[in-house]
Amino acid sequence: MAHSAAAVPLGALEQGCPIRVEHDRRRRQFTVRLNGCHDRAVLLYEYVGKRIVDLQHTEVPDAYRGRGIAKHLAKAALDFVVEEDLKAHLTCWYIQKDQPNHQHLPETLRHPDVAEIPLAGQWLWH
Repeated sequence: MAHSAAAVPLGALEQGCPIRVEHDRRRRQFTVRLNGCHDRAVLLYEYVGKRIVDLQHTEVPDAYRGRGIAKHLAKAALDFVVEEDLKAHLTCWYIQKDQPNHQHLPETLRHPDVAEIPLAGQWLWH
């Protein structure tokens, strides 16, 4: 994944088109293609139990940060957790920080009785 410090024009996100998140279940990742197909933003997850996923890491190339791309990746991942009736560890610091902003989630996920997991910074949704 390319990391450029130079800002990329907004048109590189396909001007006038909404950000499209793709879910690759085999690779366990959500991606947004940037600037054609050369650059990508990604959210990685792993199954850590039969019905438990660990939302591990979100990465957006520097040149594309601050445009809401990570928020779209987080929404897609959280929608997946809800639609598949899964539980989730939130290892990714961005999703931990952003999770209260997802008003579309069921009340039990937006304001859960969260049990902090002994591993630093991880949460488990009940």
